[in-house]
Order: sequence, then C-alpha cells, then structure tokens
Amino acid sequence: MEVLRAAVDAIRKEKPRKIVVLTGAGVSADSGIPTFRGAGGLWRNYRAEDLATPEAFARSPLLVWEWYEWRRSIVREAEPNAAHRAIASLAKALVVTQNVDGLHQRAGSQNVIELHGNLFRTRCVRDDSRRDAIHAFGDLPPHCECGALLRPDVVWFGETLPEGAFARASHAVSEADLLLVIGTSGVVFPAAGLVSLHDGLSIEINPQVSAISSACTFAIAAKAAEAAPAIIEAIHAGTDR
Repeated sequence: MEVLRAAVDAIRKEKPRKIVVLTGAGVSADSGIPTFRGAGGLWRNYRAEDLATPEAFARSPLLVWEWYEWRRSIVREAEPNAAHRAIASLAKALVVTQNVDGLHQRAGSQNVIELHGNLFRTRCVRDDSRRDAIHAFGDLPPHCECGALLRPDVVWFGETLPEGAFARASHAVSEADLLLVIGTSGVVFPAAGLVSLHDGLSIEINPQVSAISSACTFAIAAKAAEAAPAIIEAIHAGTDR
C-alpha cells in the first residue's frame, strides 16, 4: 500500500521519540467488539445514543444495565488483537483511548488515559465511589452496599470527561513527535479536537475516510490490526523499546 509505505518512510526519517496513540472503537473491531456506529450497531432496536445517557438511566436503569451487561459479556470473551498488542509494545507511548473495553490494558499497555471510562468499573449514584466490577451481576440493576443504584463508570452523552483526563491528553498530544490516530471516527468531541493540537507527524489508520483524515499527515485506509503492526515496527526500528 503506497500510503503505508510513505508513512513508514517518514517514521524512519524522523525517528519519533514522544509518541501518543489516540484510539477509538475501530481498534477493537477486530476483537469482535461492535463499533455502534456502523452495521450491527443496534441492540433491541436501540441506538447507543438512546441508552448511554443520564436520562435513559433515570427512566429505566434495568434496560440500560441489560444493555451494558450484554456489552460486558462480549468484551469479557474478547481478546486483544494485533493492533492492541503492537501498541502495547510501545512501552513509552501514551495511549489516549475513547474505548471503555479495557483491551489496551489487557494487551499490556501501562500508560493509558481512558477518556470515556471503563465498562468494568461501577460508580455509586449517591456518593460517587468507584469500584471494579469484572464479573457479571447476579441481579440487575446492581446496588451499592449503601442501597443506592450503581451505574457503569463510563461517560454518557452530555456528561463531562474525568477530571484532568483531557488536560493531560491535550498536553501530551501538543508535545508529541508522532500522533497515531487509530480507529476513531473523529466525530465525538472533545476527543476529536485533540488532533488539531498536534502540528507534527500524524498517521491515521481507519478503513474509511473519517472527519479527521484530512488533518493527518498520512491517512491509511486499512483495519487497525492490518496496518498498526507495520507502523509500530517502523517506530521500533528507529528507537529503543
């Protein structure tokens, strides 16, 4: 692929040291995780935008939790793919992900900013306390020991990002020598705005043209698991792991 070769050549020439990897749902697609913005994105005829809101949870916490338990069951059975593993091999890179599946950490990435939270944590609606929740719940909707409802510790539509997460990501992107943008549609803000903060070498990997393709130095039309390993191997060839 001509664009892939050109991107590899640019990496070999510039030998980037400060690397940020911005990922979206597409990086997990090859692990069998639905993207919710394409084919197969509906659940019981509901869109993600219909369920991932505080209003939906207030109306029917059971319905929202049934959806999340379905999603959690899919992710629990999934495995990190070649893209996750390649990204994890960049030990010094910062991974900024919009995903809530935790697959970057399971692949071995240590430095991860989860902009939108994690499916396998819960938050008490009364005192905002958080806890891990790896296993399936016996009863839905789940409740805290205090008696209040638990909600998924994820950022719903209309909510703000975790405190400090975007500021840290913004600073890292603006300082990076290389920004890899993998599997994101570029339409969810504020995450999509991170690309505009970077003025160095940037490489997008996405099967389709996205809203941020034109802002990247190279836009590689390929699946994450297909192109990411070659790009990251080029990084390793010019830097210490």
